[in-house]
Amino acid sequence: MIISLSLTLLIILIPVSLYSVKFLSRKNNTTTTIGLANSGNKQQLPPGSSVWSFIRETGDYIRAGQDGAPEKYFFDRVRRYSSQVFRTSLFGESVIVIGGTASGNKFLFSNENKILETWYPKSISQIFPSIKSSSGNQATPKRLRKLYPQLLNPDSLRNYIAIMDSRTARYFESHWDTEINTNEKVIITTVYPLVKKQSFSLTCFLISSIDYQHEPHRVHELYKLFCDVHKGIISLPINFPGTQFNRACKSSKLIRKEMEKVFRQRMIHIQSHADVPMQDMLSRLITLCEEDSGLDETFIVDALTGLIFGASASTGDVITLVMKYLADYPDVYDQVLKEQMAVACSKGTGKLLNWDDFQKMKYSWNVVREVMRVASPVPIGFKKASTDFWYDGYFVPKGWKLCLSSAATHKNPDYFPDPEKFDPSRFQGGGPAPYTFIPFGGGPSLCPGKEFVRLVILVFLHHVVRRYKWDRAVPFSDHDEHEKLVFQPFPRLTKGLPIRIRHHERR
Repeated sequence: MIISLSLTLLIILIPVSLYSVKFLSRKNNTTTTIGLANSGNKQQLPPGSSVWSFIRETGDYIRAGQDGAPEKYFFDRVRRYSSQVFRTSLFGESVIVIGGTASGNKFLFSNENKILETWYPKSISQIFPSIKSSSGNQATPKRLRKLYPQLLNPDSLRNYIAIMDSRTARYFESHWDTEINTNEKVIITTVYPLVKKQSFSLTCFLISSIDYQHEPHRVHELYKLFCDVHKGIISLPINFPGTQFNRACKSSKLIRKEMEKVFRQRMIHIQSHADVPMQDMLSRLITLCEEDSGLDETFIVDALTGLIFGASASTGDVITLVMKYLADYPDVYDQVLKEQMAVACSKGTGKLLNWDDFQKMKYSWNVVREVMRVASPVPIGFKKASTDFWYDGYFVPKGWKLCLSSAATHKNPDYFPDPEKFDPSRFQGGGPAPYTFIPFGGGPSLCPGKEFVRLVILVFLHHVVRRYKWDRAVPFSDHDEHEKLVFQPFPRLTKGLPIRIRHHERR
């Protein structure tokens, strides 16, 4: 038991997202008071534990995630200290928790680039050289945040919908249909690796025209490298051979070399006036850079790597969980199927999806949003105080990290009654109050890929529910031999969701 706990603490998880920042706990009925602090006076820090308790505090957070309830860590401390604002120590950092309430989340989002700044752990800046710690040069991250919305806004994304639709349909025909037709009966398959690879290959093609159909080995090798990076981001940054962090650093270097090759090949095609896939994001990125500050290979490689990682990192996780909840709630599945059939019937045979079709998928998107509420894609995030200031009567020192948790916000019963209940109707009408549903962050750090992710998930849903019916092949419970939801720190089903799947006509 002691050895197991020691190993758990050795592999300390650093829960951060490159494209979204989120935060914490319960509704705060007190009046928020904000002001710059007078550093000459002794100030009152929020109640809580000291920096020396980081092993205990980090262990408690990890255990809450392993139990599938990261929000419990925050709720327990709100009760212990009788305060929505408290002090703790996570991953060796002094942290003041502000969040879990609409007012706390609003404060953190609206004060970024004022008295707060984005902060990433050192492991991030080592794996991704373009991401500097807040004490370093912020020019590249700021330029990326300015550029990404131009690449991923609705007008730009309209160009990719037909490609998403046709390639997703082809994926089901060549993978799932073939296997089902061969077996002629119900088959058992595991969802997570299938959807993860599909979303990654689709992202690669849309961003850089690297095509799985023509270069399957290349896409497969890139996929393995990005998986190593994803695992390494959430590990202790000890660069020792054999560790996840070490593999992530090595894989990141190989990814950069591949992205450099992709960029240089594209520039050769452009300069030689050869046929260039002008619809992909790389071509658009090159055009925007030429119009802005000129071409910079390092910057474009950084942007290209960030786009692929950000667009594919959590999409497969969310799709897997959506399929899990559709299996658990047949009435919800039936309503999604009804809506998607109506969309398909309104188009006529052979017509591809367009932007207007997604506006008709309101219930389907409400289901996805409810999935992201009960299993927050990025349950915790951090910012950094760039100056001393007061918040609700407590002193926040310059340099301290501030934490908020979307997981705790999304399970706050003041905003979501009966929070453990899966209920897509929560999002009907006006939906949740502002700053209570934050899976994509907010403020300057609002995920620029929000619409891209929405389209990829809804296209997948459009095809999968019209083709198949499925149920879980492994019971869902806390028994070790069964499947359960854990956060490490991102949500994951321990067995990858094995399902029994069949065509509708074989029900």
